[in-house]
Formats: sequence, C-alpha cells, structure tokens
Amino acid sequence: MNESIFDKLDFGPLKPLLDDDDITDISFCNKGQIWIRSLTQGSKRIEVAGVTQEFMEKLAFQCSNVMGTTFNNAKPFLDAESAELRFNFVHESIATNGIACVIRKTPAKIRLEKQKLLKEDYFTADIHDILIKCVEGHCNILVAGETGSGKTEFVKYLASHTKHEEKIITIEDTLELHLDRIFPDRDIVAMKTNNVASYSDVLVTCMRQNPKWILLSEVRSAEAVSAVRNSISSGHNILSTIHADKASAIPYRLYSLMETDLEVDQFLNTIYRYIQLGVHIKAYYSKEYGKFHRELDEVVEFYVDDDNKPQTHIIYQKIYGKSPITHRPSKHLIEYLENQNIDINEIVNRMVNDEGSTTGKNPQNKQQVPNTTQNTVPNNVQVQNNTPVQNVQVQKPVVQTVAVPQVQTVPINSAAVQNVNKPQVVTVPPVVNN
Repeated sequence: MNESIFDKLDFGPLKPLLDDDDITDISFCNKGQIWIRSLTQGSKRIEVAGVTQEFMEKLAFQCSNVMGTTFNNAKPFLDAESAELRFNFVHESIATNGIACVIRKTPAKIRLEKQKLLKEDYFTADIHDILIKCVEGHCNILVAGETGSGKTEFVKYLASHTKHEEKIITIEDTLELHLDRIFPDRDIVAMKTNNVASYSDVLVTCMRQNPKWILLSEVRSAEAVSAVRNSISSGHNILSTIHADKASAIPYRLYSLMETDLEVDQFLNTIYRYIQLGVHIKAYYSKEYGKFHRELDEVVEFYVDDDNKPQTHIIYQKIYGKSPITHRPSKHLIEYLENQNIDINEIVNRMVNDEGSTTGKNPQNKQQVPNTTQNTVPNNVQVQNNTPVQNVQVQKPVVQTVAVPQVQTVPINSAAVQNVNKPQVVTVPPVVNN
C-alpha cells in the first residue's frame, strides 16, 4: 500500500489516539464504545467525542478505496495495512450490534531498553545478560505469552542484539517487526505471506537467500510449525513468538498445532534438540506499580540428555508476590555457547539460586543449618565422632521428612554400638517429643 495515500485518510477524532505512543490498540464496537490498550494502563474504555457509527463507516469506506476493494454485505470483512497501522473492519451485517473495528499500531522502533526494563522489574540483570549472550551465541528462542503481553516487542529487542553482519529475513503474514526500517543499513529482507505465497513457499525462497536468522512474527498454524522445524533442522537460527500459558509448554503447543498423526516422541525430540530456550511474558495490572505491568516470568532451557530423552530445565521463574528464582543453566547450554565462542560463566557465578546462595561452589564452604519447617534434610548432617549418616538423598518435592529439632547431635558410646543388631552400622533413633 502507498503510505502517502494512507496518510491522507481522515482519522478525525482518532488522530490523538494514533499519535499517542503509549497506546498500542484501539477498538470500536457496539455503536460507539471505544476501548484502548496501552503500555501503562492496559485495557480500558474511554470516551471520544465524534467517534460514531457513521464516522467509522466513513473510515472503513476510505480504507476500502485505498485497498482497491469494497466493504459491504457481499464483502463484510476488510483488512487494511500500512507500514505502522493495521485495520480490521467487520460489517454490521455480521457484527449485528454495529460495525466493529480494531486498529493495531506497529511502530518501526525498539520500545524496550535495558535500564528501563530493569527499573520496571521486567527481569533481573543476570537473566537479561544470559538472554543476550544466547542471542550472540545463536540460540533458537521462542517467546510465549498472551495477546498484548509484548511478545513481538521482546523479539524485536532480542533481534537488535544480533551481530551487524548477520543476515536476517523476517517472514510475517501481517507486518509488525519492521526490522528493515529500524536498521536500514543492515542486510535484512522483509517477506510477507499472502494468498499467493504461503509460509512454505516463502520459506523455500528464504533458504535460497542464505540468511543467518529467520524471524517468524508468530507460530500459530501447522504451516508455521513446519517452517520452524525446517529452519532449525537446516542450521538456520530462529526467533519467534507463540501463544502458550508457560514456557515449558512450548514444545507441546507446537505439537498441538501440527494437526497430524506424527509420532509425538519423534517430534518433541526434534524440538528439544534444536530449540534452546523458551521464554514466557506475563502482563497484568499491578497495584504495586499502579499501572499495567509486563514482566518476564519464566525462562526454560530445552535439551536432549545423554540417554536421548527430552529434558526441560527452568533457569528463571518469577511467581507473583515472590522474589525470582534462578537456577544454573545446564552443561548442555553452557557447552553449546562455548562452541559458539560465548562464555557465560562469569554471569552464572554471580547468579543467585533458589537456596539463596550462588549457583557455583560456596567459596566459604559453609555448612547449611537445616530448617525443619521446610521439610528438608541436609546431606552433610553428622553424628558425633565424625560418623556420617549414609545414603541420605534430598529430593524435591520431599515425600518423607525427618525432623531434627534444634539440629542436636546424638551422642554415641561403645555400649550403644554393641547393642546394635547389625555390627558396624550406626543408626540414629527417632527423637520423640515428650
């Protein structure tokens, strides 16, 4: 579409909303209701004088003229797209309570910035640095979340950290990434699917363009899943988004989109082997911050272990109302990045795990004091005379617990040892509260 022609549309009272960078979506329905979605306020209803059923019909006809089509009972659906705006109209013959319209703003800019994200508690500095290192190390990453959570913006932010000399090809059915406009001096090709060129058709051509990175705007169909599989299995790197309720569910969400009888284990092995990270973003209205808040609440690592079994490893997790929990990345991810000449050991050594200690070795080698309220038994508990309690394993969740009040040691004398049925084995009788 010619942008100069699109700019001549009469947006009237909607113009201030379109010029507001905080607003991402505008919705009109029910013969006069206007709902907006903003970065700071989330979804809310507003009143705008002059935005009526008649005004929206006029705007729809202007868009249909620009697109060279019609909008009436015979053609009740209209999609109009410019470089930074996307319109979708539904005719009142279908939307029985009046014409419906959604305007989506997709500006050619990177909205996210590290210091701003850290200030707003989007994630921790260590997780940010690991994610950027994973991009530099050519990890395949899928970003999950609900509609409006900011998945596309985060993918754009990650893509901005790819190396300048690496070629990027974006494949979208609706233009949202705009990396070619954000980085006009880079080797970036923006491809768009349509009724003539499907995902499969575009992907074949994409491979011949020899990209290092392939960015899919969203994986939401069997065709898009096939594009992901073909991309990663041919040695290309991908960044994309997907709808999933948590990062660990991404492989199964991909399988559910396939709609085929493909053997599940075979499919999951491919996904776990070639996709290194899954990320989930959550958006909600926060009373603490007094505004609409977005945060990264889960980072999961996927890999196939030495026994050829798919494994999921949570690196970062943030539960509402609690401090983030971090875990050391597996040796598989560390070795993968080392093979790409990327070292994350410095970041890993300063990370804090869920025990509250560094993920590396404790430099002071301090003995942990057991907390009986947590139903755990430390694996270095000792009785007197330096005789260790053997075969104590700690697992989570703990099914059986041993309460050790006040971490008291149990004295053992020679007479007690002689009365033990099995020689050379010392057992500690359970402590009975009087």
